Amino acid sequence: MSLFITGTDTGVGKTYIAVRLLHLLRASGVRCAGMKPICCGDRRDAEALLAAGSDGLNIDDVNPVWLKTPAAPIVGSLLEKVAIDVDRILAAFHVLQGRVEYVIVEGTGGWLVPLRSDYFVGDLAAAMKLQVLVVAQNRLGCLNHAVLTLRSVAAHGLRCAGLVLNSVAASSDIAASTNANILGRILDVPLLAGLGENLTELPDDWRVILGSA
Repeated sequence: MSLFITGTDTGVGKTYIAVRLLHLLRASGVRCAGMKPICCGDRRDAEALLAAGSDGLNIDDVNPVWLKTPAAPIVGSLLEKVAIDVDRILAAFHVLQGRVEYVIVEGTGGWLVPLRSDYFVGDLAAAMKLQVLVVAQNRLGCLNHAVLTLRSVAAHGLRCAGLVLNSVAASSDIAASTNANILGRILDVPLLAGLGENLTELPDDWRVILGSA
């Protein structure tokens, strides 16, 4: 079983959610692994996923493509004069699937970040044939970004398992205080709470989406 985590933008908390999910899966006795197909700049996201997953893997298992340029993958590939090898990524993914019960794949940036001029993050998720979990930051602009992302996921022929509304702190901002209610009215996918540090086991609604992925 596997799940693809994407975001409505960069910096919305994808890695945090993926790491927390891996910790809670491990705590429930599930052998699992995180995967960051492409790292740009450093490998901190992949290192965090590796540490959170089950033992016996190395950094290259979970991060098959590492571009040193801290920019979008297409920029790094052009500057470094290397082609992003999608077949290599897919092969690494299938190997991981054979070694653990659950693979949590974290995309790079948002859903339509270009990997090549004709290939985007969403195309990689489609090639992996995975259900998609969308992470959004609870702030002004969230409604537009969430709807655009979910419509694009559907256009790729993929099922959205749910939307996580990630909050970094309590806020009195009117957008932050109303986003959840409005998203519940306009979307037909499960709206999930973030995975706080106080949790010791997966919430029931998370178990439901993971069980169907």
